[in-house]
Amino acid sequence: MATQDGSEEVIIESETKPKETEPLGDDVEKSDKETTSQTEAGNATTQDSSFSNGDDADENLETVDLKIIWNKNKYDLKIPLDSTGAKLKERIHSLTGLPPAMQKVMYKGLLPEDKTLREIRVTTGAKIMVVGSTINDVLAVNTPKEVIQQEERLPTVPLAGMFNKSGGKVRLTFKLEQDQLWIGTKERTEKVPMGSIKNVLSEPIEDHEDYHMMAFQLGPTEASQYWVYWVPAQFVDAIKDTVLGKWQYF
Repeated sequence: MATQDGSEEVIIESETKPKETEPLGDDVEKSDKETTSQTEAGNATTQDSSFSNGDDADENLETVDLKIIWNKNKYDLKIPLDSTGAKLKERIHSLTGLPPAMQKVMYKGLLPEDKTLREIRVTTGAKIMVVGSTINDVLAVNTPKEVIQQEERLPTVPLAGMFNKSGGKVRLTFKLEQDQLWIGTKERTEKVPMGSIKNVLSEPIEDHEDYHMMAFQLGPTEASQYWVYWVPAQFVDAIKDTVLGKWQYF
């Protein structure tokens, strides 16, 4: 460009090169991917922890140790306290082979299937009495024997109308759920664990074959025998089987 005095003015244009920057879109996408990866990793860790805690919870369930008594056999069973009576029957089935439908389970009476062991206050060390026969046992019994077993079944109420050697009235109550024989008189009721009875003897009363006299040996010697007179003959075998641990009837 010429100036007024005729000289040329030289203009040097300085070009400032703009600073190169990365597109913002790429940064946002990359940041989102990293955040998503971190979130997924955190979720995976949380899920793994929850599964682990669940397993630990199963192992820490409150349990009770029970003694299952069936058919002269005793079984030890540990089971969660919140198991129902139906679940207990399933466990008994696995121990004995006795189908749940053929079980009568007793603990302070007939055990309900829909309530938990906690609800009926079952405690560790409790004895659970099981009565019933397997399908094979039932099929092996012929009709005449079935009739005899029906006649010899223990009554569902206390057996009364008998006397001891002193002439006092005696009442026998069979507490299967407690594994006890209650010998009741006018003065008192003696609760005898069936496992402590060493032997049971009986013989018919002369000229009265429908009745027996029966002795329960409550101690180590014959001197500890407790005699009961006028025991109905139809119950003699059932009484012996019950006291000595042969659970062969319903």
